[in-house]
Amino acid sequence: MEHSKAYQEALDQFVLLWGEMASAWGINKTMSQIHALLYAESNPLDTDTIMDTLDISRGNANMNLRRLLDWELIHKVQFKGDRKDYFSAETDVWKIVSTIIRERQQREIEPIRENLAKCIETLESGGLNDEESKEFKVRIENYMEFLEMFERFTGALLPYITKKNLKFLKQLVKLVEVKESLKGKTDND
Repeated sequence: MEHSKAYQEALDQFVLLWGEMASAWGINKTMSQIHALLYAESNPLDTDTIMDTLDISRGNANMNLRRLLDWELIHKVQFKGDRKDYFSAETDVWKIVSTIIRERQQREIEPIRENLAKCIETLESGGLNDEESKEFKVRIENYMEFLEMFERFTGALLPYITKKNLKFLKQLVKLVEVKESLKGKTDND
């Protein structure tokens, strides 16, 4: 499908931006760019079009399309009489964000907590007989406590994101902003 020049320029900018944001999301650049392309397009695209548009190999395209399907960020579409697979993106921003948060938590936060627990086990196996070991254990426990709080925080917010409860989230942000504003006034007095 042929697009206007402005549309094509905006699409190119969007795909590049999405790809640059990929590292912040914990996903690879190509996966992010494929998602951006499919998100921006009104009509489903086949693998060949995706490969040509993004100048990527078939293997790279297929691997990243599978991951996006696994994450349920894209959907496979079939057209009657056409043997090709076509793909379209999930366009519900709320679902996209909640999926990315959930995936990152499962892939990154949980394994870190498990490995930190192993570090503590290793320290404890030595008896914690010296101050240095005891202090190190406390530092690891502090980090684990933060990660646990982060998991609890995201776990508490995910239902509101999943249910698209923007009103509640805005109220929560406003509450935090007011608290910070009041805190700043008392700090300056």
